[in-house]
Amino acid sequence: MTRAPEVSVRRVVWLLYEPSPRSLDVLVALAATAATVVPTLWHRPAEWWVVALAFVSSAPVLWRRRAPVLVSFVTGLAMTGLVLWEKPFLPWGPLVGVYTIAALSGATVRLLAVPFIGGAVYLSLVMPGEETEAYRMVGTAFVAAYALGTGTRARAAGHAERAERDLRLEQEQEAAAARERTRIARDVHDIVTHSVGLMVVQAEAGSAVLDVDPTRARTALDAVAETGRTALVQLRGLLGTLRDDGPHGPMARAERPSLAALPELVGRTRLAGLDVRLLTEGRPGRVTGETEATAYRVVQEALTNVVRHAGARAAHVTLGWTDTHLTVTVADDGGGDTGSGGGHGLTGMRERVTAGGGVLRAGTPRGGAGFVVRAELPRGVEQT
Repeated sequence: MTRAPEVSVRRVVWLLYEPSPRSLDVLVALAATAATVVPTLWHRPAEWWVVALAFVSSAPVLWRRRAPVLVSFVTGLAMTGLVLWEKPFLPWGPLVGVYTIAALSGATVRLLAVPFIGGAVYLSLVMPGEETEAYRMVGTAFVAAYALGTGTRARAAGHAERAERDLRLEQEQEAAAARERTRIARDVHDIVTHSVGLMVVQAEAGSAVLDVDPTRARTALDAVAETGRTALVQLRGLLGTLRDDGPHGPMARAERPSLAALPELVGRTRLAGLDVRLLTEGRPGRVTGETEATAYRVVQEALTNVVRHAGARAAHVTLGWTDTHLTVTVADDGGGDTGSGGGHGLTGMRERVTAGGGVLRAGTPRGGAGFVVRAELPRGVEQT
């Protein structure tokens, strides 16, 4: 009960300072009508038709948004008739109409209305034989009304442009966030499948030789622990990008893998029993961070597939450098089965490479055994 008056006061304040367009039109119509009719009745009793002309020359501004030209024509015609008998201080109704034409009408209507407005104003001054001072005062008032309308239209256009720009920026931010979420999902998939796959293989190898070769079993278990720790570090970095309280806000990028981390990746895979060699062809150069991360993930996913599905004994990872592209090739000597039929490995690699502007090809080489994954990635930087 005690809060009801406060709510009412806020409601009244809101209506006074932020009225709706319709409420504003009602207020403008009442003010224009009062400013025109009251002076007509103030000095001496007037004929009813004089009062009617004063009313018609102002009240129609209530519909100024629906038909600004028609309202201006009606109020201007009525005002022209009124000035033959009365001399109102200012033609408020026509002024509001001119303002509305400048503020709301299209360019063609505004252009055509200018000479008609000027002619009507001149006629309304000539017919009653007004003095030169009246010409200056009334002419200035109409020019000011038209200028105010033009300014209002410009502000509205600027506001609409800013709103559109803000909407476009919001959509771009949402799209960027969606791309980042997709990237994180792919990275999590790559980290988990690679690490878990290696850990399973290493654990099985250690278990198989636990009784006959404890040293080798201990090495395998150490490799499991190291692979797990590495996976936890990478996952912690990725999941940290989803926090809201980071120094860069939500969706801040975690540190991305780079080509410099490939020897470590190859070393961990070698501990799983796969003889992996890292080769380089051409002259290494600079690439974008996006290309480095994509190359790393392609090698990681390809080696994971080799370890889990190919039954291979050896694999070669080759980085081929040209002036414009980096080609990543992972070839193995297994049975050609990468597990692509039941998983998302190759699909995820292809999506990742395509998103970076590259091309991925995968399959059994012609006339040979094994399986080859080849990704051609643009270097993305100008070479000097």
